[in-house]
Amino acid sequence: MGAYIVKRLLISIPVIFGISLITFIMLNVIPGDPIALMMKEHISTDVVERVRAQMHLDDPAYVRFFRFVWDALHGDFGTSYKLNRSVTTLLLDAFPNTLALAMSGALVSWIIGIPAGVLSAVKKRSFLDNSIMGFSLLGVSIPVFWAGLLFQYIFSMVLGILPVSGFSGPEYLIMPAIVLGWSSAGTIARLTRSSLLEVMRNDYIRTARAKGNLEIKVILNHALKNSMLPVVTVMALQVAGLLSGAVITESVFGIPGIGRIAVNAIQSRDMPLLQGAVMFTTVLVILGNLVADILYSLIDPRIKYD
Repeated sequence: MGAYIVKRLLISIPVIFGISLITFIMLNVIPGDPIALMMKEHISTDVVERVRAQMHLDDPAYVRFFRFVWDALHGDFGTSYKLNRSVTTLLLDAFPNTLALAMSGALVSWIIGIPAGVLSAVKKRSFLDNSIMGFSLLGVSIPVFWAGLLFQYIFSMVLGILPVSGFSGPEYLIMPAIVLGWSSAGTIARLTRSSLLEVMRNDYIRTARAKGNLEIKVILNHALKNSMLPVVTVMALQVAGLLSGAVITESVFGIPGIGRIAVNAIQSRDMPLLQGAVMFTTVLVILGNLVADILYSLIDPRIKYD
């Protein structure tokens, strides 16, 4: 297992390098001058050019790229153009907020999705099955921003029981977590249902039933565990995606997380901040995939990484 983890981490190096290169090229191709945006339009051209030279933005593109890579290897993603603060510090300050939102949303997704998928599989083609799958489809189909605005209107404006936006306490996480979890719970429920139905067709399930075991014991002890492999994959990727910044949710509910930082960086063309956010996101997704593979071997002993 240790050798496999090292191998996966080594394979991740060219992936991270390639993503950083693509991000750098895209940021330098899109129109707009970050220095002019930072210093406003009334500043003279000479001042803009002098500041650009001081920030080494007049260097060749390949020099700036490899300087960014070298600094990133030492944990330095540069300084934000707009905020004049270390990008690393900004990301580390925002990460706990994104972590709290991501774990809350993932928890809501699992609490709703897995039991719903099991019930739907057990009662397949019933009214309960159709209702659960319809509710799951609704959660997957409704845009997150629309669900967020709807929740804000109902629970904040009409009922007045939850704060509209901000991030000053646990109560501020309730609506964002439900909105984020609902959109993911539909995927978990549908995948759990299909995987469980597939497993329940196997011979060992019929053998367990023939031994006189209760149906709930057959499902929980035999079928559910063996059907969780594809579900675990999606769960790990969902957590990695949420940790990388739930952009829309953070923007709608005013949560100062990594997703909102990335949006602000795009609007102000703050290249160091956006590059840092993308790299941070890339590492989290790679780690999420690695965790999913490790969980495979823990859930199914037949899977070995030699």
